[in-house]
Amino acid sequence: MSTGVGRRSESKNAANGSNANTAATSTSWPKCAIFCDGRTGAATSRKQRSARRRTKDMRAMGTERLTDQAYSGIVEHITAHGMRLGDRLPAEANLAKMFSVSRTIIREALARLAADGITESRRGAGSYVKHRPDHLLAYAKTGNLSAALGTYEVRFVLEAEAARLAAMRRSTQHMIDIEDALKKLRTVLLAGVPAHSEDMELHRRIVLATANPAFLAAFESLSHDVDSTIRAGVDISRATAPELIDAVMREHEAIVAAIRAHDGDSAALAMRWHLSQGRKRLMP
Repeated sequence: MSTGVGRRSESKNAANGSNANTAATSTSWPKCAIFCDGRTGAATSRKQRSARRRTKDMRAMGTERLTDQAYSGIVEHITAHGMRLGDRLPAEANLAKMFSVSRTIIREALARLAADGITESRRGAGSYVKHRPDHLLAYAKTGNLSAALGTYEVRFVLEAEAARLAAMRRSTQHMIDIEDALKKLRTVLLAGVPAHSEDMELHRRIVLATANPAFLAAFESLSHDVDSTIRAGVDISRATAPELIDAVMREHEAIVAAIRAHDGDSAALAMRWHLSQGRKRLMP
């Protein structure tokens, strides 16, 4: 009798043990599943964030292209319709309809045009022609005009700092090369012939004097647009009063003098002044 009870008890205990093991095993699977799902979920989350960033970047690029198109379209409208300084541009709604874009895109394009000095906004009265970029359009296509003028914003930062570093780091050979480039620029400008190559070379040698290859790589990445603006600026200077040629030379000489004297702050200031004056000469 006791033996039967013992067997039943052992069977019951074995069953309970089996059930416990099964329960333990079954409860271990969800933990693994949770762990795996958490890891997979994190990876999925990263992929989703990456996809959202790409989508956002693509939308931004699309908006940027539309703004560029509106910018170019407004410039073409100014030139094609012979608009004069002080003439009022069509209203934003009309421009949006004209170029099949939203008014937000038109506002962004007008803001860029105002920053580039082509138009000006008058509160409550609309936008008006401030300068006609005729000279620059002879060297840069309408579609590249925004990029060409926008290059100056980068040059203000890049070349001013390059001039500062050149003054601090230049070697004797660097100085010889810069002086040689300045001499060639002076000779060509005073001879009344195109001097954009010589102008570009002087700026390049100043960048080289930083002894930092990254500055040269950045400068050369802008070379196409820089060349367009330099060509336009030099030819505008040659076509106007001789005093303007003298001003261009004095600006370059001030930069070189500061580099020669190891005066970094003066070199940076002289470069920024030269670039700001050069930008103004593009749209007299």
